[in-house]
Amino acid sequence: MVTAGAGVLLLLEATRRALGLPMVGVAILFMVFTFAGPWMPEVVQHKGASLTKFLQHQWLTTEGIFGIALGVSTSFVFLFVLFGTLLDKAGAGNWMMQISIALLGHLRGGPAKVAVVSSALNGVVSGSSVSNVVSGGIFTIPLMKRTGLSGVKAGAIEAASSINGQIMPPVMGAAAFLMVEYVGIPYSEIVKHALLPAIASYVALLYIVHLEALKIGSKPIPREHVALRSRMLRTGLGLSGSIAALGLLYYGILAAQAAFGAAAAWVLALAGLVLYGASLAYAARFPDLAIDDPNTPLLHLPRAWDVTRTGLDFLIPLVVLLWCLMVEQMSPGLSAFWATVAIIGILATRGPMLALFRRQDLPQALRRSLAELVDGLGLGARNMIGIGIATATAGIIVGTITLTGLGLMMTELVEAVSGGNVMIMLALIAVISLILGMGIPTTANYILVATLMAPVVVELGAQAGLAIPLIAVHLFVFYFGIMADITPPVGLAAFAAAAISREDPIKTGFQGALYSLRTAVLPFVFVFNPGMLLIGVEGWADLAAIVTVTFAAVLLFSAATMGYFVTRSRLWESALLLVACFALFRPDWWLDRVYPSTVTQAPATFLAEVAAAPGGQRLTFVVEGLSIEGEEVRKTVSLPLGEPQADPARRLRAAGLGVSADGVTITDVGFGSYARRTGLEAGYDITAVLKPADRPPHFWVYLPALALAGLVALLQWSRAGGLPSHNRRSGQEGLAAKTSEQ
Repeated sequence: MVTAGAGVLLLLEATRRALGLPMVGVAILFMVFTFAGPWMPEVVQHKGASLTKFLQHQWLTTEGIFGIALGVSTSFVFLFVLFGTLLDKAGAGNWMMQISIALLGHLRGGPAKVAVVSSALNGVVSGSSVSNVVSGGIFTIPLMKRTGLSGVKAGAIEAASSINGQIMPPVMGAAAFLMVEYVGIPYSEIVKHALLPAIASYVALLYIVHLEALKIGSKPIPREHVALRSRMLRTGLGLSGSIAALGLLYYGILAAQAAFGAAAAWVLALAGLVLYGASLAYAARFPDLAIDDPNTPLLHLPRAWDVTRTGLDFLIPLVVLLWCLMVEQMSPGLSAFWATVAIIGILATRGPMLALFRRQDLPQALRRSLAELVDGLGLGARNMIGIGIATATAGIIVGTITLTGLGLMMTELVEAVSGGNVMIMLALIAVISLILGMGIPTTANYILVATLMAPVVVELGAQAGLAIPLIAVHLFVFYFGIMADITPPVGLAAFAAAAISREDPIKTGFQGALYSLRTAVLPFVFVFNPGMLLIGVEGWADLAAIVTVTFAAVLLFSAATMGYFVTRSRLWESALLLVACFALFRPDWWLDRVYPSTVTQAPATFLAEVAAAPGGQRLTFVVEGLSIEGEEVRKTVSLPLGEPQADPARRLRAAGLGVSADGVTITDVGFGSYARRTGLEAGYDITAVLKPADRPPHFWVYLPALALAGLVALLQWSRAGGLPSHNRRSGQEGLAAKTSEQ
């Protein structure tokens, strides 16, 4: 008990030093709640716990501090943090930034678009929004100010793009790896579900940046004059060469695996070493990539290939990581291990090999590389301190919830406040996440809100007849935990950006929150429209339609919130754009007004439907029964099914569900399975099977929505004189733009 008490106190002190007093305050609040249960308001009242019981539960079991959160943090989150730190130490961060400048600097608002794309690329290296702001913003914020953007908007764009780095697969911060344990699906599946919303959010931010550039008449950075034919030839060769290289890499690895079997790993490792040596031999023919000075005017843009050729070897650890995660489907920890081994090898040998090829001082290059490797290992460990302490302290909160039964109390409280309305409930959770995020890191915020509220959303949604996928709820919590890094009054990413731009952090935060509205609306959409998470997608045509409509909807939403489409929008035009956006995001809502969404079938058809469902599809059904508390329960559940099997009962057991021979009674629910996480219990009866109704396709909603957006565009085009406003900007309009900017 003495050891446990001292451990808790030392953890709180470490939290104060690493994360500040707000996180300590939250932990102490939950500790006080543990002991003050009998004196709490009736809705959250409990019998309390003794000091001995508290210390046993928090320190000596795996229910508290040494629980899932800290376990995941130490198992593989550290490897990803170390991987990103070493990759940046090797120079990959600067390399990615320079490629973004070379590719996008010539566009209108190019420097701001560089900030967006480089933050997306930096999301592979760093899972922290603040470190993303600091590493990229030092360059991009002064560069944006050079092109006419105000300091507030430059900082807001960098902050808005940096927080999205945490939602960009394949490395999505520590919280994403916790989802593997909380949701019970492989990390490759989480990446698949998170991909489309992340890309759509970045595309929308690029569009917002473009609109801001139009408003102020921003000019692109000049690039070397090249004949159109030569430019098209270069672009074509670059695109075709990249596609050919990726195809050769993918099919070459598959061919090696087929030809060499168990020895393929050694053959591929040898081939990787050969490619590494060849890329360094080629890079040695050119000078190293200089780190750009943001205080020096950028007179012309570098050529993309001139930048790319200096760091082709940086792609090797990224290929290793993505291949292990997505193709081999190794665990996140093992994937990060092999990727980290690759980048350690590069960091230790890159300098000496370049010196060897250039016939420079080899011993000096070797000493410098080893010093950088040691420094990178130390920096990776220091970068992990905050995450490790945050997850350990969050364990106190999780332990309090399991010790006092606070989770069940929150279910009743939220149900009472929201009246069972899922939209109101989601809005409450979003506000809770934003408030908590003011004082605690994203990872701790996610652990707390996901533990408290994710089961509540699934349970109340199921009772309301809405089968919400568990991954949608966890991504909802994750998104709003990240949004807390930019929303005033304590948006850490906005404060970091304002420190670089030397502007007011509150103004930067409000402007960044405006830019991030397109990220905030996406979670509300994919909870009700799981197709955005690529759930229930059937075939390439369906995928193409979902991607196209998602991009169109998020761009219309961005145009409406920015008040600028073809030209400056009037209020009623923005309102029409929002209506069109809603129709594209939620076509089911409009169809539900006329047609039923599902057809109810008898429970006796349950096993037949399980057998007939294609691989990877979900089956929706209604269950009724008595809960473990003795209450009558009726809920709608959506259960993901794996690959088809001859025996439907075996297929259900793979999902964690056992049923009676007639398929109408649940006999067993696997511990820790997806079925258990959705709230199913043994003894529930299956009372109905819900199949999608035969009704008109979404196309008949998309068509009028796009026509409405086209009408607004036509009206604005006519008002602008038939030309985009930036091509016919008059003195008065320029003055109005400057006034608006001020």
